[in-house]
Amino acid sequence: MAVLSLSTVSKYFGPKVGVEGIDIEVGRGESVLLFGHNGSGKTTLLRLLATLTRPSEGTISLEGTEFSRDRPTQRGEIGFVAHETYHYEQLTARENLRLHARLHGVDRSRCETQLDAVGLADRASDPVSEFSHGMAKRLALARATLHDPLLLLLDEPFTGLDQESLLRVTDQLRNLEETTIVFATHDVDHGFTHADRVLTLKGGQLVRDIDTADCPGPDAIRQQYVDTPRQP
Repeated sequence: MAVLSLSTVSKYFGPKVGVEGIDIEVGRGESVLLFGHNGSGKTTLLRLLATLTRPSEGTISLEGTEFSRDRPTQRGEIGFVAHETYHYEQLTARENLRLHARLHGVDRSRCETQLDAVGLADRASDPVSEFSHGMAKRLALARATLHDPLLLLLDEPFTGLDQESLLRVTDQLRNLEETTIVFATHDVDHGFTHADRVLTLKGGQLVRDIDTADCPGPDAIRQQYVDTPRQP
């Protein structure tokens, strides 16, 4: 059984299409890249998967259970790193993680493990306001995976990272073998190396579902996107 299932999912904002008619299934441990230009529906789809907004039509299920307002515990099975990091900047890195650990009932010792995993153990007592963009992004990844989520969602995880932060983030993603990951990025070169599948979106519609094992490389993804007409 698929970990994540979407059945004819659409989201409308008045007359504007966010996403429309999305049907996908994602297995445990699969990593799926969402690719498309601005306005293609990537962020809307991630927000739907994060339960931050509800579909106008269709259903989304996690391990066979449909997303519902009546099941708030489902959010405890999801980790989300948005384009903005949304830290409490006057708190230290450790305090930010301990707050999250308390919300999810996670032992605070795991905070130290996560800080070490993303290379921030030596900055754990520093306020986040002193962090670079890359360090804040690494802390956001540590927070999103602190409670060992079933589903991890990432919006532009590689944007604005220096080389050290990029290496830390990519190493952390490689270690999440049992976690199902759905991420959106314009950096298809880095994204391709971490994806089992690439879903290309155009105008809110899914136009390609490509297995990276059968694809020669990221340039082919770009070309297929350009050559794919929007569905009528």
